[in-house]
Amino acid sequence: MTSRPIHLVLAAGLALGAPAPAQEAEHAAPASAPRAAAPDPLRQGEINRLLREAPDGATVRVPAGIYREHLRIDRPVTLIAEGEVVIDGGGQGDIVEITAPDVTFRGFIVRNTGDNLDHENAGIRAVAPRARIEDNVLDDILFGIDLRESPDSIVRGNRIGGKKLDIARRGDGLRLWRSDRALVESNEMHDGRDSILWYSKGVTVRGNVGHNCRYGLHLMFSDDVTITDNEFAGNSVGIYLMYSTGVRISGNRLLRNRGPSGYGLGLKETDRFEVRDNLVVGNRAGVYIDGSPFTRAKPGLFEGNTFASNDVGIIFLPSARGNEIVGNNFVDNIDQVVVSGRGNLDANRFWRGDAGNFWSDYTGYDADGDGIGDFVHESSTLFENLMDRQPALRLFLFSPAQQAIEFVGRAVPAVRPEPRFVDEVPLMRPVPVRPEVGVDAGARLGLLASSGALLALSAGVFALAGVLPFSRRTDSSQGALS
Repeated sequence: MTSRPIHLVLAAGLALGAPAPAQEAEHAAPASAPRAAAPDPLRQGEINRLLREAPDGATVRVPAGIYREHLRIDRPVTLIAEGEVVIDGGGQGDIVEITAPDVTFRGFIVRNTGDNLDHENAGIRAVAPRARIEDNVLDDILFGIDLRESPDSIVRGNRIGGKKLDIARRGDGLRLWRSDRALVESNEMHDGRDSILWYSKGVTVRGNVGHNCRYGLHLMFSDDVTITDNEFAGNSVGIYLMYSTGVRISGNRLLRNRGPSGYGLGLKETDRFEVRDNLVVGNRAGVYIDGSPFTRAKPGLFEGNTFASNDVGIIFLPSARGNEIVGNNFVDNIDQVVVSGRGNLDANRFWRGDAGNFWSDYTGYDADGDGIGDFVHESSTLFENLMDRQPALRLFLFSPAQQAIEFVGRAVPAVRPEPRFVDEVPLMRPVPVRPEVGVDAGARLGLLASSGALLALSAGVFALAGVLPFSRRTDSSQGALS
């Protein structure tokens, strides 16, 4: 590359931070922990030369150009791209390593790492506290941004795209390892494996977009994490929480996650969690709950969410106990709520006080106009019960076979199954969707128009059902029409 002038602007020196906490013996570090590097011609480029000459606290401004080198930033400096600055790794190894605290790396295009999964080749790796990695584009990388024992760091405004590999051979677009109190904000992650937090406490994940990945966001042993106003769409799983405590999930859009798992949100042995005001649409399963909450310290709370047009709204494993599901919308899911295997949901509650949830398949009425259905809502259809035991029967959904089975369930009380759950006080009107959950005003209007059309269609179906001779039956136990 033709040498270009690089300007140094000296700023006030920054104090070195305290060393990161020691690695605990029972948890192995990631595979490619920093190690002494052999002499590397890719570390002899122009940016490296200026970094070696820069004093602590300097601001290094790099003019536009293509730089074919690897960087090691070993002192507290600010490195800023002026114009379009490309750092090309030449398809080898890691590209940028940050080994000093209080480093800012902003505005670069970082591309073309190695593809060695054993060495976990990364676009940008930080191993020191208080790194600021902002407004960069990472393209054709194996692992994207990798924070290791890098607490109090900020990852903001980056676009992270993986290599064109089979998903099993990709690396993580974003990974935090023991990086407490980090802020991950306004990034886009695409075509990677996961965005994952390992053993990281007090992290905020806000305003990000993740698509075409395996897990949009994955937590492992990460406590007191706030996940808000993100969109995870078109992944195998939107958000998956494992062995974590004190997680707050609000205002997110979990859309069309339909891979082999296909969960919008999954929870496994997670405790003290709150799931509020999320839009969960078009997934194979809106929510999957396994062993959560893990203790009796606090109920798992689902409130103000909209679960719409999923194959299943919520899947409970029999181990899921102590959840409170209240003030949510369940709209046109093929199955609203499913127990995977035998059992019911008596250990979970679908109402609080005088308010439950809105169910698009509720067939009761509200004679006194108080907004609460006059009869309970329960899930007890024979076909759904059979599908819980034999998922392969899903093949017959919407077929004459399903209709015949449902007819038998209504006509022969002896074969009618016990309800899986009961909502004592179902809502007659949907809970308002939080305005900022919508992508934009135009999309919001489209959603409203679609909802109106669906409501009109539902009213027509109910009116038609009312004239069929076998569709009206008085339930002597409740007095409802079904």
